[in-house]
Amino acid sequence: MKPIPLPSHVHYELLLQLLERKTIIAVEKDPALRTQVQQLIISLRKALAQQKQLETICDQTHTPFEYRWSLNSVNVKPEEVSEVFAPRFLRDENES
Repeated sequence: MKPIPLPSHVHYELLLQLLERKTIIAVEKDPALRTQVQQLIISLRKALAQQKQLETICDQTHTPFEYRWSLNSVNVKPEEVSEVFAPRFLRDENES
């Protein structure tokens, strides 16, 4: 089975940092916009949590997955994919 492509966690983190450090400050005087930004932050946090649940299920069912940094394919041998996209030590750190 080919690995399931998933967004790298860094994509979520980048968006969250932008929204929490820059966007929320830019809209602090507009309650309606601030609420919308807060809802967007909540949605992204939920999406990341749901992805982590999916990763846990994949681990439990021995379903391979790989983190993607873009839509472009990388020509890598299947046995190298986990080391290129998601080194085991990084995945282990996220579980603790």
